[in-house]
Amino acid sequence: MRDPVRERGRRGPLPADVLGDGYRERPEADRHAEAVTYSLWVDWFEDPATSATAFAEVLGDDVDRVVTEASEAPLRGARRVLECSGPVRWTVKEPTHRAAVRLPALHPALFHTLRAGFHDVHGDLEPAGAPALLDRLELPADTRHLAELRHVLAAGHRNHYRSPGAWDDAVRSCS
Repeated sequence: MRDPVRERGRRGPLPADVLGDGYRERPEADRHAEAVTYSLWVDWFEDPATSATAFAEVLGDDVDRVVTEASEAPLRGARRVLECSGPVRWTVKEPTHRAAVRLPALHPALFHTLRAGFHDVHGDLEPAGAPALLDRLELPADTRHLAELRHVLAAGHRNHYRSPGAWDDAVRSCS
């Protein structure tokens, strides 16, 4: 659950640069990475009031640099942020996805965020945009859940919780 004092402080909303400085480099480091990405996911990305700013500050504004430089620490951070960004609104994360797809090293993380976007309670996918992104990913043919994800997206499903039987149908169809 979010801590409004930590998020908003005693003097109002937390400035975006404080959020960015506090979280931007932490997903790159191995130390505390799991705690940081979990916090991004549940404290910042699940809240529609904070998700766009948080996503822009920790990856969205820097994705072109990350893709161009392709150095290991920023790539590691980008993978981790992408993997926990399922609840970020599609319209917010889609430009970042378009940039990230240019770098095959980020394709597994993009697959993960698409799958998480479908399964997360607050996940958000666009039925037209998500399959197009999925088609651009270079993934091994035996990638676990790839066929099922293709199936639910082709059927126009946006989220597991809005279409509760869709994944089970996909599992049966793809077996």
